[in-house]
Amino acid sequence: MTTAHGFEVIVADEPLDSPFRDPGDGVRARGPDRLLRIGAVQCAWNPDAPVMEATLRTGVAVAVAEGAEMVFLQELTRSPYFCVSPDEPDALKKFGEPLETGPTVMLARSLAIEHNVAVHASLYEQADSERGYNTAVCVDASGVLVARTRKTHIPEFEYYHEDAYFEPGDDGCPVVDIAGARFGFPTCWDQWFPELARKLSMDGAEVIVYPTAIGSEPHRPGFDSQPMWRQMIAANGLANATFMVAVNRIGVEGPISFYGSSFISDPYGRVIVEAPRDRPAVLVAQLDLGQRADWLDFGLMYTRRPDAYRRLADRTDLGRPKDALGS
Repeated sequence: MTTAHGFEVIVADEPLDSPFRDPGDGVRARGPDRLLRIGAVQCAWNPDAPVMEATLRTGVAVAVAEGAEMVFLQELTRSPYFCVSPDEPDALKKFGEPLETGPTVMLARSLAIEHNVAVHASLYEQADSERGYNTAVCVDASGVLVARTRKTHIPEFEYYHEDAYFEPGDDGCPVVDIAGARFGFPTCWDQWFPELARKLSMDGAEVIVYPTAIGSEPHRPGFDSQPMWRQMIAANGLANATFMVAVNRIGVEGPISFYGSSFISDPYGRVIVEAPRDRPAVLVAQLDLGQRADWLDFGLMYTRRPDAYRRLADRTDLGRPKDALGS
């Protein structure tokens, strides 16, 4: 670990060995032949917009200096996390953006062209309703918008009142080809739903990226979701043979202390690089994309029994437990 321009820099120059790669197999025995070097920038929101943009620009530049070909930014990249209250006045007017011409996509385009890398970001997308969408985007190295994915699952409990501001995603969470790999771009709360990770894997995703804004539960001060959050995401990667990228924010906004801990894990569920809970950080990791095919050989997909799971597609409301968060 080193420090650069106020960021802790954590780099994995080489992928971890692929445990299921058979040294006696002429195909699997060879070294990695599809490498992708990615970066993630963890930072706090700053109410001074030019300072916030400068921080993001610096973080991306640090990742690129470490060889990143694609860089990921946190949820609501340029915005505060305004969902702590269910009645933030004029939230869509204050924080919402048009997709193509808004400041978040324009910043991503500028960074992509300047550094010749793909850049992923997140914004509050304007819509023709009282609520907008929580939208992840990605532009390629030429600045072309190549991905737009609206957050599928919307939290609705104390201090995370996203249901007051965001419509559920309506785009099916597509898989897109960028920088020689196949990506899915869900967002934050989507992390907790194994069905979505499985769907993305079945659609061919090799890397699943979650821009994130998660932290404390002020009305449950003894509860820390960070260990479960980390384990859940890495385990979904293990179950679906996908690399996982979770890029969270840090800092205190109102009653919430965001806990950072951004990380990148591999298809075997191993965390490759991880950021601290409370400091700006840039993560860079070299991915061996062939590890997905290695682990799929274990039978994760071709021994599935979809006929036994049909109930998973049912609309079943189990109700909110009496003492659930937000009750």
